[in-house]
Amino acid sequence: MHTAPKTVTLALSGASGMAYGLRLLECLLAADVRVYLLLSQAAHVVAKQELGIALPARPCDLEGQLRESLGVRDGQLRVFGREDWNAPVASGSNPADAMVVCPCSMGTLAAIAHGLADNLIERAADVMLKERKKLVLVPREAPFSTLHLENMLALSRMNAVILPANPGFYHRPRSIEDVVDFIVARILDQLDIAHALIPRWAEAE
Repeated sequence: MHTAPKTVTLALSGASGMAYGLRLLECLLAADVRVYLLLSQAAHVVAKQELGIALPARPCDLEGQLRESLGVRDGQLRVFGREDWNAPVASGSNPADAMVVCPCSMGTLAAIAHGLADNLIERAADVMLKERKKLVLVPREAPFSTLHLENMLALSRMNAVILPANPGFYHRPRSIEDVVDFIVARILDQLDIAHALIPRWAEAE
């Protein structure tokens, strides 16, 4: 029987779909999971454009804001800068139990597929792959080019999970939040974290 990971690295990159990543953060913390949070520079831009949220640039300020707004217990959330090479996620000697990149831009996906490690998100994903840990990538793009698909196939062959942000509608969503929760639920399933975000198949009304 699988057990829920105690620590999850969550990376927010610059793809559209920031609502998915922030909702996932909320659900992970509510499930008492320890979260290492990483953000690309473009993620700040997308959060402002899509949600009207100005995320602090300094990791310590962002961590303080999130701890206060989400009611996080001490030690449950840590935010690291893009070049914080002393972060636990940068080394295979102290990896998280799993990592999710949500949303995952095509640039970030390509860098991970080709073993680049020019920032902490890419390095943390590289650690997951080499240590055979769970890595879930949530791309949000349409349409996918041949190059996008080839990069995803390469990552799938490395045992990464490719989970596109393509929501289903059999649960009859009534709001944007319901659509977001569909994808977040699928991510939590991959992490073996219990939730009640949406009805299961054949349980929908």
